[in-house]
Amino acid sequence: MFQNLNQDEPIFPIRAAAQLLKISVHTLRMYEREGLIIPFKKESSHRLYSQTDLKRIECIRRAINEMKISINGIKTMYSLIPCWEIMGCSEENRKNCKSYNEHSKPCWGYAHEKNVCEEKKCRDCEVYKKHSQCGEIKELIKSISR
Repeated sequence: MFQNLNQDEPIFPIRAAAQLLKISVHTLRMYEREGLIIPFKKESSHRLYSQTDLKRIECIRRAINEMKISINGIKTMYSLIPCWEIMGCSEENRKNCKSYNEHSKPCWGYAHEKNVCEEKKCRDCEVYKKHSQCGEIKELIKSISR
């Protein structure tokens, strides 16, 4: 889209993001509600999206429309990302981690209480930023299985 722009800089308001993606604002809000995306929120609660966010949403759209994967299917795939390995969680942290112990939504969809992620912002986390992009989940699995 814009070559000289930081890919992670949230600059697109929700309406502009929807227009660029050729989807409705309602759809973007639904993806957020379902835990598939975490838009940047200004103090005024207005949502902003980066180019990286738009790429993630395009990936989600392809999975839904071309590969016929449901939203619940995408959430399940995201829930299987081994965030505990990426974050280096201890056994004690894993005991208190819903993401480790459940599989209904991605780690960024849980309240992180009494574990290493408690003070972290999920939008800025490596698990969300890097490992949930198209193609990255499979590459992560390959690297772990070697």
